[in-house]
Amino acid sequence: MNFLAHSYLAFSDGHIVGQFLQDFIRNKDRFSFPPEIVEGILLHREIDTFTDAHPEIHEAKKVFSPLVRLYSGAFVDVAFDYFLANHLPEETLKLHAERVYGVLGHHLHLFPPPFHRMLEGMERDNWLYHYREEQGIHFSFRNVLNKARYLDKNLAVFEVFLNNRPQLEAHFMKFFPDLVRHAETFNSRFRI
Repeated sequence: MNFLAHSYLAFSDGHIVGQFLQDFIRNKDRFSFPPEIVEGILLHREIDTFTDAHPEIHEAKKVFSPLVRLYSGAFVDVAFDYFLANHLPEETLKLHAERVYGVLGHHLHLFPPPFHRMLEGMERDNWLYHYREEQGIHFSFRNVLNKARYLDKNLAVFEVFLNNRPQLEAHFMKFFPDLVRHAETFNSRFRI
């Protein structure tokens, strides 16, 4: 899953920090943070593992894989953030985005400098909120293309998304409730 889904599935501020921190730390350092942040790191990994194994994700990847091969999962993640953003009430999404930026800004000292620059752009352009718009998702697809080492930067990934939006949304609608239940079950293990 991508930024919005990971932050949406966080059950506390510490989980939000851990969900984002996961992509910026070495594996051996994951247990060197306060317990709630470690839980967020572990939750991030659990979400990714569950997502990668889900049959709806395998089907959704088929939409992108003829064009982007092994990167199809990254584009599915971005597409699913679009659907999540559009299934949340607008005010809920706005408040969620503000909360995430505030929490991350308050814990910036835990993140390496590349994340500081990313958060600055994320907040300035309100990425989490703008996932609900075609322009915002197009921007996210461009970011994935720009980071992908072996892909042509001009691939028509956004057009593939637009042409297959109903199919992708159907996969999202079957997948996301399963993910929410799985994350809640995983989280409940920390609360015993």
